[in-house]
Amino acid sequence: MSGKKGMVHYPVEVKLAAVRMFGEGKTHAEITEALGIRDQDRTEKWMRVYREKGADAFQKVSRKGRGGRRPKKENSQAYIARLEMEIALLKKFHTELREMQLAVRNIGRSTTTKANSQ
Repeated sequence: MSGKKGMVHYPVEVKLAAVRMFGEGKTHAEITEALGIRDQDRTEKWMRVYREKGADAFQKVSRKGRGGRRPKKENSQAYIARLEMEIALLKKFHTELREMQLAVRNIGRSTTTKANSQ
């Protein structure tokens, strides 16, 4: 295993138990004592990672080759939904941009009045 000498690798179950105990109102010190974790900072890091990525954050990712982590492939329905959302957002942005350009150039507004045209 990689890491510094003497470094302890905790199983996923211990990390999830720490998250659960923190959710129950226990302090980091109480959690480290109850689970036999060496460092209180470790549980604080686990909480931060859990808040950012959820329960999947503690699952091991196999790394193949030099590429490291590869992006997770979306299923086709999620991919299509994401693209449709992006298209709608771009259409809205394009409409607002076009209106702003027309307003700057004074196109689309009538500059003549009845008094001027007679």
